Amino acid sequence: MSLGRIFILLHREAVQGPKNVIFIFTIVVPLGLSLALGLIFGTFFSGKPRLGIVDLGMSRVVQLADAMPGLIVRRYTGEADLRTAVANGAVDVGIVLPADFDQQVMRNQRGSITVYVWGESLLRDRMLIGMVLIDWLREVAGHESPVVVKTTVLGANSEWSWQQRLLPLLVLMTVVFGALMLPASSLVAEKQHRTLAALLVTPVTRGELYVAKGILGVVLSTVMAVLVLILNSAWSNQIWLVLLVLLLGAILSAEFGILLGVLVNDINSLFAMVKALGLILYAPALISLFPIIPQWIAAFFPTFYIVDPVIAIVQRGSTLQDIAPQLAVVCAMIVALAVGLGSPFLTHFGSARDQR
Repeated sequence: MSLGRIFILLHREAVQGPKNVIFIFTIVVPLGLSLALGLIFGTFFSGKPRLGIVDLGMSRVVQLADAMPGLIVRRYTGEADLRTAVANGAVDVGIVLPADFDQQVMRNQRGSITVYVWGESLLRDRMLIGMVLIDWLREVAGHESPVVVKTTVLGANSEWSWQQRLLPLLVLMTVVFGALMLPASSLVAEKQHRTLAALLVTPVTRGELYVAKGILGVVLSTVMAVLVLILNSAWSNQIWLVLLVLLLGAILSAEFGILLGVLVNDINSLFAMVKALGLILYAPALISLFPIIPQWIAAFFPTFYIVDPVIAIVQRGSTLQDIAPQLAVVCAMIVALAVGLGSPFLTHFGSARDQR
């Protein structure tokens, strides 16, 4: 196997790739779905609530606001500047604290603050700022809360948002579709255009051709999967571990795509086969959408061992030791498929199909 020939073939694939509709879909579909989900569930552009403060004295409320990790706090020197910031949407809510505000509150005197609200801010941001503001005022006054609220989550995984539940499906679609369909469709196109036989007459081997086509699918799908995680606010501090899992999943998907490309001779048959296998490929992500279904069922599907480690890292903070069993299964499948693709039977079968 020659690295030089693989590089030449990879360059050829990269040049011809943008002409393939699957190549475009691999880029556009994940980004489009991530944007749509973010807009539907209100998380793509929302970020943290933004609070603007004008403190005419030395109120303790400002210190409490600065210590709040879930808020973006911005200070303004005058009320006119704050009004402008709220009107322009620079902050969601603005408050003006009088010079003697803390003293009035501590003496149980009736005080007042001026509050400005941006009309296009999200309702949840207004409610959050209003709730924490009440807590700050109670703390400044030295009063304990008269009510203790106990929260009980009912239903398995009901604390997950729909965007979190849909994330496994997005990751699977990005990794599996891109890494599988790119090499598969490229091989089928070579057969239909009768360029595959011409390539194999040259010193290029089948293994080199498979590797070159697989690399393009692996690289593109891995990059897009990383972008999907970033767009859905599901990134992790364990960057290299996430990349390792995505890379292994893409390699496994690319090998399966190459296998499909060897077995079928036309693009319609390829799409029909992928559609027939769709339930098996995406079953783990579909099961995660409905917590009422026993989640252990997903472990019977091979793609579970691709998506579950990613979700475990970004949502549960799992380490390499935690996901080692799943990665071992993925590596075993990669080796098994690699051995199968290099077997004399499949090589002979592929040669016979290429000549038809």
